[in-house]
Amino acid sequence: MAKKAEPRKSSFSRFMVLTLIVAAAGGWLLWKEQPQIENWKNNFLAYIDNRDIMALDVKYTPEQIVKANYPDLVSLNKSNWQEPTLKYYPYLLLDVKYTENQKSREGVLLWGLVNGEMVLNTLTWETTHGFRDCLDCQATRSDFKIMQALARHQNAMSVEELQKQLQVERSTLDLWIENAKYKHLIVQKGPLLQLHFENPKLLVEPQTQIDRQLVSKPSANTQKADRVFNRSQVLAMVKAAFGDDLKVRNEQEVYLPVYNLKIINADQSVYSTDWNAVTGQRIYPYYLANK
Repeated sequence: MAKKAEPRKSSFSRFMVLTLIVAAAGGWLLWKEQPQIENWKNNFLAYIDNRDIMALDVKYTPEQIVKANYPDLVSLNKSNWQEPTLKYYPYLLLDVKYTENQKSREGVLLWGLVNGEMVLNTLTWETTHGFRDCLDCQATRSDFKIMQALARHQNAMSVEELQKQLQVERSTLDLWIENAKYKHLIVQKGPLLQLHFENPKLLVEPQTQIDRQLVSKPSANTQKADRVFNRSQVLAMVKAAFGDDLKVRNEQEVYLPVYNLKIINADQSVYSTDWNAVTGQRIYPYYLANK
């Protein structure tokens, strides 16, 4: 009887090993898909308690946008236009304090959870350029020290100049440089290191000039864009970019209202554009934005 029990024990052990492997793989997938899990969690919580969302107040109507930007199309038959849709894009609003020129400063900054960039001014909706790549590769404090030094010197310096600027051991600097090159944040051309961005805008204060009112909107039946980045990623990068003196005192998720306007062309193709409902400006897709 004892000998017959051994195969069952062996089968049980194999089952436990398989269970542990599946659990580990599931945990890895959850970690890898963290932004998607966070999207699901936030949407689920909003659904069950019907929370209001905080959003920047809409200033322009679709009709005003069409009249200002498509004067030659206003007279078209209305059947050519599809019903405009309004979608809300998530941003992280951070209340911070930091130091500048040996003085303490306080302010707020608005960070896009879809485009990965910081808004500098809500009147013009000017943004930074380069932080999205930093989010993608999880840039560290040493990466930012190199990038900020290069940005202060027309985006390029020799290794010797960089070492003098950062005042670190050459062996440490070499390691920092290799890590930044591996992440494609910088490139080396002969004796020079240079930022690997076109028209970078990284040397900014952690401060957004906000001149728009926040209003509450019912969450029910509100279309929201999915987050590409989550709060944890943004908070970690803000700390890396602006240093240990920066303190996030409070955080809140807020939304930018965006219109999607569609028109049916004569050949039945659909022309689709997105518009910032706060500034009335067009939001260009990535393949047109930098042209």
